[in-house]
Amino acid sequence: MNRQLIRSYILLVAVAILLFTVPVAFTLTDQLRDDTESSVKREANTMAFLLGNGDRASCDALTEVAKAYGNVQATPTAHCDPRLEAPTADAALRRAVEKNEPTTDWGSDFVWGKHLTVTVPAEGDAAVRIVYSTSDMTTRLWQIWGFRAALAVLVLAAAAAIGAFAARRITAPLRALNSMASRFGDGDLTARSPVTGPPETQTLARTLNQGAERLDTLVASQRIFVADASHQLRTPLTALRLSLDNIADGTDDESVREDVEQATAEVVRMSRLVTGLLVLARAEAKVTAAEPLALRDIVDERLTVWRPAADERGVTIALRGSVVDDRPSVLAGPGHLDQVLDNVLSNALEVSPDGGRITVEVESRADTVVLSVLDEGPGMSDADKSRAFDRFWRGQGLTGRSGSGLGLAVVKQLVTDDGGTVTLADAPGGGLKVEISLRASPRSGG
Repeated sequence: MNRQLIRSYILLVAVAILLFTVPVAFTLTDQLRDDTESSVKREANTMAFLLGNGDRASCDALTEVAKAYGNVQATPTAHCDPRLEAPTADAALRRAVEKNEPTTDWGSDFVWGKHLTVTVPAEGDAAVRIVYSTSDMTTRLWQIWGFRAALAVLVLAAAAAIGAFAARRITAPLRALNSMASRFGDGDLTARSPVTGPPETQTLARTLNQGAERLDTLVASQRIFVADASHQLRTPLTALRLSLDNIADGTDDESVREDVEQATAEVVRMSRLVTGLLVLARAEAKVTAAEPLALRDIVDERLTVWRPAADERGVTIALRGSVVDDRPSVLAGPGHLDQVLDNVLSNALEVSPDGGRITVEVESRADTVVLSVLDEGPGMSDADKSRAFDRFWRGQGLTGRSGSGLGLAVVKQLVTDDGGTVTLADAPGGGLKVEISLRASPRSGG
């Protein structure tokens, strides 16, 4: 918008210069031409009078004036021979001698040529011709137009400077609104815009601030609910499991023990579901501003945590990648990538066969960084891939008995909050490939 406003100011000033300065320059050019023509004609008529006067004194005066003036040509008469170069017999000379009419030739239809030729009649079928050099006129012409061109450039430069200042002043409230909207879009719910500028932008700023305040209040209420639900749901489930354990320890009846074990298993399963729901609820409720994070450092840390569990089953976790920056930075909320990697690696380890391999890849692509996790499990059909991110959905035998069906839902929620995407595809050697695309931080050069 700043550039458009500056261009508008310069265009308006340019039009004003075109409308007022250029006509003045043309007027001065015409005036210079007319004044020069009148002056040369006046001198030519004076010389023609001296030539036709007939006395010796006038003839001598003509000779002296002609020598002082420059290139003057004259036809001799019976009473006066000024001993000047005779003019060429052309149409202009014939018109002056035969028809007694003066002629003017500028040498060019565009402005003028190198010489102005004025031919005037004199008494006794004679004529005087002055060939006047227009070099001084051309110099004066360049001065007229050059001065106005330089002045126009200075005026346009001043208009650009004033326009840039005015444009920044005018768009300052809009830039403040855009900054607030960018921060708000990145998850900073405390972002507010100053109420400045014209009434329209002030009204818009107040409306945005009020909407942000309401949204911040709603998110804060949801966070409080999640915290309360975490305490209220986990406590009775823990107490119920302890009671079942006490019942199992206090009875010798095998049928009762079996019933208690089944009930305990359901309580454990319910605890996992509650834990998964709370993690998902926190992911949906906790909106944090994305910040530059070193992806490789986070990947190395999580792989170090998961390798012992993989070693127990003989599963190898390998890291590879082709990145321009060996330590690419991505924009993500604090703690989001840790949870994403934990969920994806947990699922990959759950479905990997003993002695299998899990491959983690990091790759830079234009303004994104892609994190991929490939396993050698049974993979998924296209129908299963389309439902894998649904809550509580569990593929047949894919996630084991401990799965809650919320892991990939949490992954998608966190990645989407950070402005990224997550997709599922077939791994080249069989198995599943989880591909996570994240925004590259400008500082990473990715």
